[in-house]
Amino acid sequence: MNQKEKYNIITRNLQEVIGEDELKKSLSSKKEFSVYWGTAITSSISIAYFFPMLKVADLLNAECKVKILFADLHGSLDATSWEDLDKRYSYYKEAITTILKTLKVPTKNLTFVKGSSFQTSKEYAGDLLKLSTFASVHDAKKASSDVVKQSDSPKLSGLIYPLMQALDEEYLKVDAQLGGNDQRKIMVFARENLPKLGYNSRIELLNPIIRGLVGEKMSSSDSASKIDLMDCPEDVAKKIKKADCAPGKTDNGIMALLKYLIFVIKENNLEKFVIKRPEKFGGDVSYSSYAEFEKDFVAGNVHPLDVKNALTDEINLLLDSFRGNKKLVGLFEAAYKN
Repeated sequence: MNQKEKYNIITRNLQEVIGEDELKKSLSSKKEFSVYWGTAITSSISIAYFFPMLKVADLLNAECKVKILFADLHGSLDATSWEDLDKRYSYYKEAITTILKTLKVPTKNLTFVKGSSFQTSKEYAGDLLKLSTFASVHDAKKASSDVVKQSDSPKLSGLIYPLMQALDEEYLKVDAQLGGNDQRKIMVFARENLPKLGYNSRIELLNPIIRGLVGEKMSSSDSASKIDLMDCPEDVAKKIKKADCAPGKTDNGIMALLKYLIFVIKENNLEKFVIKRPEKFGGDVSYSSYAEFEKDFVAGNVHPLDVKNALTDEINLLLDSFRGNKKLVGLFEAAYKN
């Protein structure tokens, strides 16, 4: 695989690359390119986790080394009780592993890392204290504003969160970090502050934030906005049926799920997206690309209800491997059914 091919796969469907010239330079050097993606182990995992995992799949297909960080200590800083951390870690690891298997991702160059395995070291603690002498309260609060739960009386933990995420780039020894666009302020904070400790700034790969089924984005605090991996088929159908999707309008969660999830999977598997309809309404119709489908939808050639029904079928088919995983169900119940 040549440099251009690698670059195209790495940047496919990204919203932004911070350090684009650095990325091209790194790829041209032909040295091994490594990326980490991290998640704080907080609320139950929703279907939104498929989006970064599809990007992880791209990175692995581009022959990158990928580290997935299960940030247990970050979870505690974002209001997960210390007593639940180990249970949440076990659930997250099994769920993410199942997502990757569902996507048929080659995992030879993939490593899982538990945050507390290095974040409690003497060296890390020393760098965290040193970094706190450079970072202002204003900058730390601003960096975490789109990620950590905010309140009128913010906890000190919310200010520590972005400092640790910046240091993770160095201690994981990677060239780049992958995250959602809501992580952008923390990533910029890292690029500005790591050099103050004598460390290199990293390349930042930003995924777009996917709209929720209702509202602006999928939110753990609003169950109607997201589909959980463990939702039953009936709940999936109800949530999708109630979701925003006006005729001809593309700025909604239904279209986002189709564009960034279903059609990516279909294209990867060389399959078509099929909308089943009675003959009196035009019969079944199939699409090879999202662009082709969107053109028909905007033109009014397909009805939102038919689209929702087709999406429901696709999502439920996707989630069957999670509902049928007895180990995962047990870990989920142990982590969240208190």
